Amino acid sequence: MRKWIVTKDYHEMSQKAAKEVSHKIKEQPNLVLGLSTGGTPVGTYQTFIELHKESDLDFSRVTTFNLDEYVGLSEDHPQSYTYYMWNNLFSEVNIDKNNIHIPSGIFEDENQVLREYDQKLAEAGSIDVMILGIGGNGHIGFNEPNEELKAGTHIASLTEETIQANARFFQDINEVPKQAVAMGVGDILQSKEIILIASGKEKAESIRATFNGKITLQHPSSLLQLHNNVTIIIDEEAASLL
Repeated sequence: MRKWIVTKDYHEMSQKAAKEVSHKIKEQPNLVLGLSTGGTPVGTYQTFIELHKESDLDFSRVTTFNLDEYVGLSEDHPQSYTYYMWNNLFSEVNIDKNNIHIPSGIFEDENQVLREYDQKLAEAGSIDVMILGIGGNGHIGFNEPNEELKAGTHIASLTEETIQANARFFQDINEVPKQAVAMGVGDILQSKEIILIASGKEKAESIRATFNGKITLQHPSSLLQLHNNVTIIIDEEAASLL
């Protein structure tokens, strides 16, 4: 099943996405939720906070798994994704910190970090709902265009395009990490449901290429066409080339 929701703007997209997920949490309080970072989900997370405060949306039994974390950034670094999640969501809702899973960006043993995150995913079972953004080059998480993609958790090398896109969050482009610990496409595609969100004209070509009937590793998001339960929530600008 592929469900399309086209909204007027970013604000409406964020509200729609949050309300779709909030219904799932109310139906299944122990939901396993996959989370993404970056600019796109901020409005969705803000709406979660509003729903929690205004209508008692309960996160106490929800388990979360984040898609990725920058290699080399500590949890308290202002640009780490751990910091991002606490700043944009976790600190404002009643989630149990023991149910939060984000890969560590600081480690001595690379294989141990990857193995442990895969093990935690396996113990939780498949992700029930994955909130997924999309890069301008079609990356999902940090699964970048390549001749081959990894199924499980791995160390991903960021493309120059992604580094340039992420530079706006740093004072200097040279500060942008070149690698990340990333959930693999196999883990993403095993999610029971995927909610893909995108906003703005800069994502229009990527959305078109994702759902054009062709699958290519040069546009990793095209693999979403293989999934049987995807809801695409995008604004009019992101939908402009469909």
